[in-house]
Amino acid sequence: MEEEETGNASTSCAAAAETLSIPGDHAAKKRKQDPEPVVRIMEQDEEEDEEGAVMSDHTRDSEEPSNKRVKPVVKSNSLTGVIAPVKTPALKRIGQSISRSISFRTEARPLPPAPLRSRTKASSYPRRRNSQCWSDTVESHDLTAKEIKRQEVIYELTQGERQLIEDLSLVKKVYYEPMLKLDIMTQSELGQIFGTLDSLIPIHQDLLSRLERLKGSEKTIGQVGPTLTTWFPGLEAYVTYCCNQVGAKALLDQKKHEKRVEHFLRLCQESSFSRKLDLWNFLDLPRSRLVKYPLLLKEILKCTPPEHPDEDTLPDALELVQSIVAEVNKKTGEAECQFYRRGLAYLEESQRLQEIQLSRFLYCHGELKNNKGQRLHVFLFELALVLTRPGDREGAQVFQVYRQPLPTASINLEEIPDGEAGGGGPFRGAFTGGNDKVKNCFRVSSRGRSKAPPYSLQANDSFSKQQWITCLRQAIVRSRDRGAQTSQSQRSLPPDPALFHIAALSLSSDAEMSDHSCC
Repeated sequence: MEEEETGNASTSCAAAAETLSIPGDHAAKKRKQDPEPVVRIMEQDEEEDEEGAVMSDHTRDSEEPSNKRVKPVVKSNSLTGVIAPVKTPALKRIGQSISRSISFRTEARPLPPAPLRSRTKASSYPRRRNSQCWSDTVESHDLTAKEIKRQEVIYELTQGERQLIEDLSLVKKVYYEPMLKLDIMTQSELGQIFGTLDSLIPIHQDLLSRLERLKGSEKTIGQVGPTLTTWFPGLEAYVTYCCNQVGAKALLDQKKHEKRVEHFLRLCQESSFSRKLDLWNFLDLPRSRLVKYPLLLKEILKCTPPEHPDEDTLPDALELVQSIVAEVNKKTGEAECQFYRRGLAYLEESQRLQEIQLSRFLYCHGELKNNKGQRLHVFLFELALVLTRPGDREGAQVFQVYRQPLPTASINLEEIPDGEAGGGGPFRGAFTGGNDKVKNCFRVSSRGRSKAPPYSLQANDSFSKQQWITCLRQAIVRSRDRGAQTSQSQRSLPPDPALFHIAALSLSSDAEMSDHSCC
């Protein structure tokens, strides 16, 4: 009996992390005295630790009663038949280990050794990217500290292009093609979500190949200004891609409510290739890359010596890419404004303000609470403030207009300091949360004869409140300036020649006409 148990213990040591190790002879003798031992699971993976644990058993025997024993057991991922299984997603179970001690009573019978698991092939997609500097790629150099910094920034530019190409190719291979093949989404829906993503990959491959050709024998790059100046105009393709992102995001959020789509996207995000990023993170990478070019060029220019050829060409390249980014931002704002304008649902015809239709962009939009505690989605268009309630119409999200919209030119803005007594009025209950104090609130009202009542609104936090107040002030000032310029330009226009005869009429002519009409 003892020899059989000793064999089991040896087998367990060989299996290390896969089996429960039980000391041999000493364990058998102690088991006769105590039919219900207490087992404590410990984290010991080496043979020396196990031998030390056996010796500690002898020491504890002299100090503890003979009917109690602590048996060291090697950590295991398999406790079949001892601990009830916990339902865990398959991808989360991989590599999961027990990190706490568990005490339980059980029959003193050795568990059969668990079969050794074969190692799965490592994924070709790393969970995290290796951060490497230019200086790590060269063995030696005789460059100054400033030139080293310049090479590091150029290397970051090059690596950024390579990583973006990898990510965009990954999105196409892992998300687009499988969802189309498995009929998780239709080709039309995928086309709307992914937009012109395919057309961006060759653009960045072109820049990467150009930068690689500029490398010298010591892996240094000299002049980059002319290369970037000739390449940047291709970024105008981002106008189409970024303008499509507003509708793409809305459709993707809508499709996530479908079980098959949600399950597929969740499995992808839990896989190693995703680096814990979801699909939208990947689709937004091109936009993030676009706005980074001016920053990289400024850093390269800062590290460029005065006598370097790039001193003359980089400023032109920087100005060019900044103008492209501004144009993309402007067109994207117009597309976003148009998208949300189409999603407004009016309860009354009087809510259709002309200012809403004339607005070309959005200052900001997001969730605010009114004085009743209701959650509203508020849009600050260029020329109007619109309070809405989110809803659904035929599977598409709509925003039902709540109360009367306010033209920004006629808005009065009042910032309510934190800690003001809630008391009665518009703040009772909703904003105070039982503390009789208000926080992160402001009030907007309309000047003049507008029928719109004042609106007391509450932001989620102080930062959000400050953003709203800043945008509102900016919208109010611009709208009033725009109105003043319009009225001034109308006054400066020459009178219409067709109206000269009316202007020439005197007061007496009215009386004459009256007398003539009476005759």
